[in-house]
Amino acid sequence: MTLAERRNRLAHARLYGIVDFGYVAESDVARVTAALLDGGADVIQLRAKGIALEVIRKAGEIIQPFCKAAKIPFILNDYPEMAVELGADGVHIGQDDGAIIKVRKLVGEEMLIGRSTHSFPQAKQALADGADYIGFGPLYPTPTKEGRPAIGLEEVSRMEEEVGVYLPAFCIGGIKPSNLAEVIASGARRCVIVSHLLRAPDISAETRTAKSAIPAP
Repeated sequence: MTLAERRNRLAHARLYGIVDFGYVAESDVARVTAALLDGGADVIQLRAKGIALEVIRKAGEIIQPFCKAAKIPFILNDYPEMAVELGADGVHIGQDDGAIIKVRKLVGEEMLIGRSTHSFPQAKQALADGADYIGFGPLYPTPTKEGRPAIGLEEVSRMEEEVGVYLPAFCIGGIKPSNLAEVIASGARRCVIVSHLLRAPDISAETRTAKSAIPAP
């Protein structure tokens, strides 16, 4: 995909799925990826904090062909150089992972760059810095980001009105069926759901249900 095609996929995305090694065993990477895609996930990220680089690379080599066949963006969390090696569609970086302009030099002009943001000012800064999309949260306490305080729903509407109109913004953090309606009511147009989907007995069915609850952007 070209950068324009990748951005177009993001523009129409509702549900962002993550293959997170905090919940997914190395041996389950293919099964979980296939289930998320079958359920309609619009983006797939590989996140593997504290995992050996070779294990991450092997997981990426498994995920990338699934996403390519489905024409769904494959995003690698961290490791810009590895994202290039894997032929990923994008790389996702946190607030402490360096300037977007430096990451752009590493990955080139055709790759998506996502930035985690935890406040309205950070979201505005990511837009100014040239991010292709942002994650915004955590909205609620989440085991995926233990120790990081939840930011709540108060800034969602403002963020969408001043940042989300220019680039895709995916709300994240503790989102599940029991609170998804209030997340949408707060102004969110796109969501990331991690632990609820990955812990589900039927990941595909749960992904399909979650996506159906998010209106088309």
